[in-house]
Parts: sequence; structure tokens; C-alpha cells
Amino acid sequence: MDNTNFVTTPFGRRAMTLGMLVNQYDARDIEPGKSIDKWKLFRALCEARTVFGISDRALAVLNALLSFYPENALSQENGLVVFPSNAQLSLRAHGIAPATLRRHLAALVSAGLLIRKDSPNGKRYARRDRKGGIDEAFGFSVAALIARADEIFAQAARIAAERERMRITKERLSICRRDIAKLLDIALEEHATGDWLMIQSTFQSIAGTIPRAPHIGDLNAVLEELEMLRGEVLIRLERQLETQKQSAKESQTERHIQNTDLKNIFESEPSTVTNPRRDLMPDPTSSECRREEEVSPVTACTNDRPRLAISERMANSSVQASTPTPLKSFPLGLVVQACPDVVSYGSGGKVENWRDLMTAAIVIRSMLGISPSAYQEACQVMGHENAATVIACMLQRAEHISSAGGYLRDLTRRAHRGEFAIGPMLMALARSRGLPARHAG
Repeated sequence: MDNTNFVTTPFGRRAMTLGMLVNQYDARDIEPGKSIDKWKLFRALCEARTVFGISDRALAVLNALLSFYPENALSQENGLVVFPSNAQLSLRAHGIAPATLRRHLAALVSAGLLIRKDSPNGKRYARRDRKGGIDEAFGFSVAALIARADEIFAQAARIAAERERMRITKERLSICRRDIAKLLDIALEEHATGDWLMIQSTFQSIAGTIPRAPHIGDLNAVLEELEMLRGEVLIRLERQLETQKQSAKESQTERHIQNTDLKNIFESEPSTVTNPRRDLMPDPTSSECRREEEVSPVTACTNDRPRLAISERMANSSVQASTPTPLKSFPLGLVVQACPDVVSYGSGGKVENWRDLMTAAIVIRSMLGISPSAYQEACQVMGHENAATVIACMLQRAEHISSAGGYLRDLTRRAHRGEFAIGPMLMALARSRGLPARHAG
């Protein structure tokens, strides 16, 4: 029986409102034969609950109320009124308090999702005919849910689409921020040409404009700026790579000349002119320089520091630049035994040579929050192998170091003054692992 062809007013002190009257008139216009799956409609309403201004507790009450509807499909043929008592409804709503139950039922009525059809005495019940069918029922009508089903599904689809756009935008923003941060680390570590500190400051200022609760428009604006900045960083790094390729070709030509003619030049034409930079570089006629030339002609007695660095990277050389205060180096095997945690960060989970250790040190440096400039300064003062050894020791005692960056800078300053040695640090770690201390001395 159709229970929506008349206007009903609430029982007792509850007042009739114009909104309730509008909802009842709208419910009269349900298309004949229209049927809606109640649980699909309920899930859509959960998705769009903010649009309709209802809380999650109110949805829990509606869920309990729909469970009393005898069929899965809401339709006029199945009846539109459910009439459970407050006690039964409270049990299915996980024991919600009676006062809270009444408050959320009123919220569902005010939102236009339910229509009250009160009996003369305010009780909920059904009057049956002689055949046992329901002749008339008093309770809550779900006619408004059927009448507004299209609106509910449309709002749910819109919110789901907006959430998906937000998710995709956040993913793109996260990847873009990660790309820029890592590209800037590369530029600073490799001393690429350009004002990278200024670019880093610009990156931080753009990222700092993201609000705590951003809208899709806010994220799109920030993402557009960051993508432009990432493009600029990539262009500068591509130019740097082109410069390195050209310099590498030049260094190969110089290497050939040094291998054939350098020895004869030193023997037949010794230098007699005082070099103002002689205090920074060794005498090209000294036995020390000759020994270095025999080991690697690329690194012997050259003042072209940038080209030397490029040549070393292209030739995969492990020969390190001179340091202001040389530190004693220790065998790689001892370093790995004293600092076993570093092995996990090596290439393929192994540290078999110094290059593996230096590669692992770069990863650990980033993990410990040490800035690229602090690590580069340590490499310049201690040497790349010793700096990597110090990083491995710091990883082994990471839980005892509150500021890894400040700790490394302090060690670098002490090493520059000749007040720091790696031996005692390795000795302490070796003793803690039960290794013979004499090998770390």
C-alpha cells in the first residue's frame, strides 16, 4: 500500500517544519516501479554524508533501521515504512543510548532522508488485514531515500572522483618533490656549476606554501611551480653532463701525452722557476711525484682540479686528492669487521672494495641527515676513504649520536687541526665486537 499519498505531522511536542513538508511532497513523486538496492544506496550515502550533513553515528542508526526492512530492494511494492521499537533499534545500533538514538533519528529526518509517519499515540506498529498483510504501518518511511536516490548516487560519484584526483595529485607532488631533492643532492655533491643553494632555497619556499589541509586547487598550483623547477634543474644538470663529456675527452688526450713525454721532460728539463703555488702542489721533479706518476699519470702533478675530478670519475679511479692534514688509513677488512652494519648499504648488500664503501657512505650520509656540503668537506680534509670509514663508524654508533651532521663537522675541524685520528674510533668498535684491538692501532 502506498503510504506517501498524504501529509503526516509528528506526534507530541515535535514541531512540523516547512522542510519536512517539502520532503513529504517530493516523496509523492516516486516513479512507478522504481526499485533501489538499499545497501548500495546506503554505501553511496556514506560516501556523500558530508554533503547531506549527517554524522557517522547517524549513519549507524540508519544502517540499523534499514536492517528491519524485509527486502534488499526499496520499492513501493514492498512497502515503505519500518516500525521497530527504540529498544530493538538500539540493540542493532550496537547498544546506542536512547537519548542519542532519538537525536540521530531527528537528524536523519531533518536531512530529508527519513519521513516520520506517527500513529495517534506516537507508537510504531502495523495494522494487518484479515489475510495477514500489512494494511497500514506507523514508523519511519524510506520514501525520501527512494526519491533522492539519483541525487545521492551522483554526489557519491562526484566525491569519489574528487578523492581520486586528490590522490593522483598528491602522488605527483610527492614524486616531484623527491626528484628535486635528490637531483639537488647530486648537484651539490658533484659541485656542479650553478647557484644550487639558491635553487634549493626556492624549492623549500615553494614546498612550504602547501597548507595543512590543502584543496585540489592549492596542490595543483604548487605542483605546477615544482614541475617547472624540476625542469630547470634537469636542464642545468644536462648541461653539466655535456661539459663533463667534453672534459673527459680532453683528459684522455692529456693522459696519452703524459704517458709518452712526461718522463723525458722531467729528466732533461728540470724546473728552475719558482712556482708561487709550490706550497700547495708537490715538486714535479721530486721522487714523490715520480712515484705518483708511475701509479696514475692522470692524477700526477696537475693543478687542474675540476678536470682532475672529472677524469677520476670517468676512469673509475680510487686515487684520492691530497688533504690538508693526511690521516692514517686502515685496511678495508678491518673497517668492515669493526662496522658490520655498513655492509647492508653496499651494492648488492656487499662491501668488497673501497668504491663499495664510498657508495654505501653516500647512502648512509643521506639516511643520517648529513648535508652534502658537510660530507664533501670531510672528504676534502680526510680523504674519501677515511671519510667513508668515519661514516661507517658513525652508523655503527648512530643511537649515541644526536646530530650526525654537527658531529661530522666537528670531526672534520679536528682532523684539519691534526687533533683527530681514526684509529681509536676503530679500536673502540673492534673491542666492542671482541676483535683483537692491536689490529686497530
